[in-house]
Amino acid sequence: MRIHLVDGTYELFRAHYGAPPARGRDGQAVGATRGLLRSLLALLREPGVTHVAVAFDSVVESFRNDLFDGYKTGEGIEPELLAQFPLAERAARALGVVVWSMVEFEADDALMSGARRFGAASEVEQVVICTPDKDLAQAIEGERVVGLDRRKGVQLDEAGVALKFGVSPASIPDYLALVGDAADGIPGIPRWGAKSTSTVLARYGKLEEIPDDAGDWDVKVRGAATLATNLAEAREEARLYRRLATLREDVPLAEGVDDLRWRGPDRRALEELCGELGFERFPDEVDRVASGA
Repeated sequence: MRIHLVDGTYELFRAHYGAPPARGRDGQAVGATRGLLRSLLALLREPGVTHVAVAFDSVVESFRNDLFDGYKTGEGIEPELLAQFPLAERAARALGVVVWSMVEFEADDALMSGARRFGAASEVEQVVICTPDKDLAQAIEGERVVGLDRRKGVQLDEAGVALKFGVSPASIPDYLALVGDAADGIPGIPRWGAKSTSTVLARYGKLEEIPDDAGDWDVKVRGAATLATNLAEAREEARLYRRLATLREDVPLAEGVDDLRWRGPDRRALEELCGELGFERFPDEVDRVASGA
C-alpha cells in the first residue's frame, strides 16, 4: 500500500488563490474551503490512493517563533483566508480523512514525523508527501519516501532532490540555512546563493565541515573568500537557521497505518458543513467516489 500525506495548509492557500471566490450561508468567504474539498476528493479518486492524512497549521506561529523573532507569523495573510483555517480542518474531517492539527509544531513537522513512522512500516510500499514545499525535501528517502507536486504532476525521489538542489536530502536544512527561505522568514547568510551553496555542501555536507578559510576548500566557487568570511562571522546564526529549517520527527501522532485508510465521509457532518458552504451537491460526489462508481 501507499500512504499519502497531504500539506493541508498549502492546499488551502492554493485553493484560495486558484478557486472561484464563494460565500457561505452566513456570508463568510468559503471559496478556499470548497477548493480544498475538491482537491482532496480528486486525490481520493486516483487509483491506489487508500490511506491518507492531512496536516494543517491550526495557527501560523509555532515553537520556532520562540527561537527567532524574524520567523514567519500570520501577519500579511488575508483575513478571509485566515478565517477559513478552522473551517478547512472541519471540512477534511467531515470528508473522512485523518487530520493532524498543529499548534506547537507545524504541519511540515507532522508530515516529516509521519513520513519517518510510516516509511519504516513493513506493510507500506511507499510514502507520498503531497507538497511542493522545499522543506520537505529533507524527508525523502530513495524511492520509498517521495514528494509530489500535485499541481505540476511532478514526483521527487532522492535522486531528484540531488538534481534539483545539488545536495542530498540530509543536507537540505544546511542548504536552507545558507541560502535562506523567505517564505519562513529565514534570512540566510549574505552572498550564499543556490549555486555556491550546492557546490560547497555537495563536498562538505554539513555546516560544521565547511572550513573557515576558503584556502582550505577543495572545491572552486566564485567569490569563495567572501563566502567563507561571511560564514565564519555568522556561524552561530547559521546554526540557528538550520535548526529552524530542520523538521521535527517526534510529533506525537496517534494513528497507525490502518487508521489512515479512507472509509468514506462522515455523511451527517459533511451534509451539515456543505449546507453552510452552499455546496449541497458535493456529498453526493463523495458518495460516488466512496462507492467506487
